[in-house]
Amino acid sequence: MTDQKTLPTDVAPMSFLASVQPDRRRHQGLALKAMFDRVTGWQARMWGPSILGYGAYDYTYASGRSGTWLATGFSPRKAALSVYIMPGYQDYGAILDRLGPHKMGKSCLYITRLDAVDMDVLAELIRTGIDDLSRIWPVRPT
Repeated sequence: MTDQKTLPTDVAPMSFLASVQPDRRRHQGLALKAMFDRVTGWQARMWGPSILGYGAYDYTYASGRSGTWLATGFSPRKAALSVYIMPGYQDYGAILDRLGPHKMGKSCLYITRLDAVDMDVLAELIRTGIDDLSRIWPVRPT
């Protein structure tokens, strides 16, 4: 059983996005939602108070820890847009080199200015992440 803290909620993604401040970040969140909708073909679902998640997968690690997590998604946080690519970014150097200004975490990409990145490359990265994840765990729409 999981002790996972971030779980799906019943909050409507558009209601959440309407509340995002500052305005610049809200508009970037709306632009990302449109792109994720198009690239994934799935409906967004809120995970916790601030993540728009697309798809889901169930995992069980060798340690026995298990849970369910979003396949991909984003959060329009005040400091930066956080984009979640669940297999991580270890094999995506060639794509990331073409993206534009960003910072990285293990499975999270931080973008300060959406207008400074190549949106086609970001879409390619999202699709590649979902494809790679689906080779590890069965991915389903949410």
